[in-house]
Amino acid sequence: MEENEEKIIEPSVEWEEGGKSVMIEVFGSSPKTRIIDFYMDNKIFDFTKKEVIEDLGMSKKTFYKYFPEIRNMGIVKPTRKIGRAQLYKLNLNNTIVKKIIELEREVSDEYAEEKLEKMKKREEEELTEKHVEKMNKKEKIVA
Repeated sequence: MEENEEKIIEPSVEWEEGGKSVMIEVFGSSPKTRIIDFYMDNKIFDFTKKEVIEDLGMSKKTFYKYFPEIRNMGIVKPTRKIGRAQLYKLNLNNTIVKKIIELEREVSDEYAEEKLEKMKKREEEELTEKHVEKMNKKEKIVA
């Protein structure tokens, strides 16, 4: 690839079918990315650590290895306590979070445009096929 050439993001089959988020597609499926992705997908809600662990199907050991770093970076913030359980929410004021949201939006827009172009091309091909079929029928009637 040349220096000034833009890299085109080719969505994987899983992404096209809704199996992966933009975050996972771009940054991979590491435990840290999966935790951040969980909060990105649930921006307005707060969760206990236990809820996140269960939803991700992640071991406690793995979760607790990465969560402190995510919290210390300010990506998530404590919101309230229910009993002894602390709940955390995505910190929408964090610069990193803002950039991830911006990147997610841009990649999604690019993907949507690409998908739209493919749909238009498919429609065009179908119309051409129908037109050819129609012309063939007319030729058979005339002959």
